[in-house]
Amino acid sequence: MIELLGLILISFFITSFLLVPFIDFLFHLKRKYKKVVHENAVDVSTPIHNKLQAGKDIDVPVGGGILIIISVVILTLLTFLLTRFQINNQIWILIFTILAFGAIGFIDDIRHIFVSHSGKFAGIRGRYMLALQIFFALTVALSLYFFVGLNNIYIPVIGNVVLGWWYIPLAVFSIVAFTNAYNISDGLDGLSSGLLTICLFAFLALASSVLNQNLAIFVGVWIGALIAYLYFNVYPARIYLGDAGALGFGATLAVIGLLTGKILGLAVIGGVYVVIISSSLIQILSKKFLKKKVLPVAPIHMYFKYIGWEEPKIVVRFWLAGGILAIFGLWLALLSK
Repeated sequence: MIELLGLILISFFITSFLLVPFIDFLFHLKRKYKKVVHENAVDVSTPIHNKLQAGKDIDVPVGGGILIIISVVILTLLTFLLTRFQINNQIWILIFTILAFGAIGFIDDIRHIFVSHSGKFAGIRGRYMLALQIFFALTVALSLYFFVGLNNIYIPVIGNVVLGWWYIPLAVFSIVAFTNAYNISDGLDGLSSGLLTICLFAFLALASSVLNQNLAIFVGVWIGALIAYLYFNVYPARIYLGDAGALGFGATLAVIGLLTGKILGLAVIGGVYVVIISSSLIQILSKKFLKKKVLPVAPIHMYFKYIGWEEPKIVVRFWLAGGILAIFGLWLALLSK
């Protein structure tokens, strides 16, 4: 545990040192190539959402997730290179996940960096985005099945359930679901990354409790980098995560949950993400089949902003809910220890 805490601190200080010039560089690019986006690059199907977010992306640069992904990957590899621990298939799968899903969002991030816009950005078409996510999620799921040997989950009360080949579609669904849940949650300053930090502390405790030191190392490096990023992302934000970070982080969180074998724990620890994506899904289905909205605006955190809650109030209360769910999910997961 002492080594893990030291690793978190090292990751925090190195990432903090890199973030300051990186943010200045993004501001430089934004000023040098400043261009206001034309209307067809903004999602006009979400007028209330666009109004609530008006002006947020005009002056604040996007792309913080790019640096965090690079930092996590390099620091993780250096940790295994410079210590007695041996890198294994779990770590390679985690690195592949954060890089592959980060690459999907990187295309949109490049456009964000050089273009200023106001409202909900219409980037890669949804069908292509989903197809890429499913492809990479399937690659990861097959790797978990064949190279790590995962084909079971543990459910409290019921016990260990061997799924066989059914584990693969379950893993694909979990990865794609959390990828989009995290992406949807990344709308208020500090919300998504603060919730992720809380989730990762729970998984750090879980990995340490089952003596999965390799997984704990990856999570520890990630926590340190996230805390450094959060300093600049809390309200009022100086930098936003971007799609590379949002997609990469959501998918990797899901894979960490799958690697622990506690899929119910993943759903509870990341319960706020589940609520957020559920609110968006309900809104989409109601518009499609009922021809009306259940809420004036979705996801749920944007609804609270719509009714007048201040942004910091929403974020902190969601963090508190995430903390309680993380404790409850960790308790459920440890029942099977």
